Amino acid sequence: MNENINKSALFNGSCFALITTAFTFSIRAGILGTLGKDFGLTAEQLGFINSMFFFGFPISMILGGLLYYKVGPKRIMQVAFVTHTIGILTTIFASSYPVLLVSTLFIGFGNGCTEAACNPMIADMYPREKVNKMLNRFHMWFPGGIVLGSLISKFMTDANMSWQAQMWVTMIPTVIYAILFYGKTFPKSKFEGATHLGQNLRAMATPTFIFLFVCMSLTAISEFGPQQWVGLIMSKSGASPMLILALVTGLMAFGRFFGGQVTHVFGQTGVLLIGAILTTIGIYMFSTVTGSMAYVAAIFFAMGVCYFWPTMVGAVAQRVPLSGALGMSVIGGVGMFSTAIWQPIIGNWIDKDIAAAAATGLTGDQLELVAGQATLSKMVAFPAILIVLFLIFFFWQKKANPRSAATTAVAH
Repeated sequence: MNENINKSALFNGSCFALITTAFTFSIRAGILGTLGKDFGLTAEQLGFINSMFFFGFPISMILGGLLYYKVGPKRIMQVAFVTHTIGILTTIFASSYPVLLVSTLFIGFGNGCTEAACNPMIADMYPREKVNKMLNRFHMWFPGGIVLGSLISKFMTDANMSWQAQMWVTMIPTVIYAILFYGKTFPKSKFEGATHLGQNLRAMATPTFIFLFVCMSLTAISEFGPQQWVGLIMSKSGASPMLILALVTGLMAFGRFFGGQVTHVFGQTGVLLIGAILTTIGIYMFSTVTGSMAYVAAIFFAMGVCYFWPTMVGAVAQRVPLSGALGMSVIGGVGMFSTAIWQPIIGNWIDKDIAAAAATGLTGDQLELVAGQATLSKMVAFPAILIVLFLIFFFWQKKANPRSAATTAVAH
């Protein structure tokens, strides 16, 4: 069906599109403080700018999943290129706070389109036994791109280069993926039933998909929740936030490159269970250690969350294949929505823990460290619950062939 597809060009184009996503995460984060000063913005306004990013991402993922089989991945990636370009250029030439809000929405929309198009396209291009390997290698470019983007932003900032110049850098992978995709033939779905919306929805109503839906909400916040706060907290313990970020994202990129081999050895359910255990250990260590031991905690955390996202997407592709592109987009969307929903809750935990620590007489860095680690101790609950859920999933799925089990469930 897909014999004449230029898999190499399409896969490489997908990777550069994900690098664009990673750059918009890391480089925009690097210039956020400068934007606040140049535009006279409060921390709350900067928070709203960031929220527009998370708002646009899941919306376009869901829409892309609904329209994938009607318009195809080629059209969705054309929309991604247009919205990425509009968002980046509008940011560069922004003259006001409202313009920055709109530009971030466009960038988030483009990033969601990338996930909506590339995940099912990669699943359709490769045989079942290679899907996990290729999805992991695709998703390695998110942490890999964050490392690269963070280093570029730091270098350009240290060299006193403007934030506009840094945003221009995000156009480089954008143009590259457009060139790689241009004129190429895109794959058709491997599963005939997956092209029908009614069949997709029936597949998503099965116990396997619903279970994965719930688990994805917890795997996403287990990964992105601590990452948002751990750098700030650990900076008060004597560890370097930048080194922790580089260590975590660097190990994730390295680990995902070998994701196919790891999944082959332990299986999808085994990888998810081991990931939950390592993540629990990592977050618990973050909540208790100081100084150089924080880097040991970062290793456990990175190897724990490393395979969560691509393996969850791969599990939907293989175990609920008739959910199609919509199923993969919904799984990714719930991950982003979960992250957005839990962030203010975690912030509220920090406020309460700061008040509680202050009541004991603590001040300064010690106050922030004790309060932050108390909040991290609460976050241990996310992966701890996943250990139980993935144990259930391990024994539940052990008896079933992923593809036949999913198909049978839909037929009933």
